[in-house]
Amino acid sequence: MTATTAPVRATATRPGAIRNRILWTLQVLLGLFMVIASGIPKFVGQEDAVRIFDAIGFGDWFMYFTGLVEVAGGIGLLIGRLAGAAAAGLSITMVFAAATQAFVLDAPSYSVFPLVLAAVFAWLASQRRDGLVALRDRLSR
Repeated sequence: MTATTAPVRATATRPGAIRNRILWTLQVLLGLFMVIASGIPKFVGQEDAVRIFDAIGFGDWFMYFTGLVEVAGGIGLLIGRLAGAAAAGLSITMVFAAATQAFVLDAPSYSVFPLVLAAVFAWLASQRRDGLVALRDRLSR
């Protein structure tokens, strides 16, 4: 009596495929958040955004500029080659947002969310650093 065994099927996932899916899921969710919930309200003059930027004291131009930065960063997260640079830029933007909440608007409790986002964006940028290096090399030619 001979025993035959079924061939072992190798999984079709390559190393890092799950990590890549997680990164893309985060990028899409955060990109949509930055465009829809954070950037666009500044363009349409949402009441809360106008009130906050009036309290900052830089005028409407700064609200529109901040909205533009957030929308551009959100779109950049959705573009593979720009994801690392967009995440790095948004990380810096969120640190400034937290500092503004804490020191200019005198609401340090509101600075926690931007700091959490800054940490997530910094992690995304470190995970997408190959894109940052490729972009740097492309721009330095």
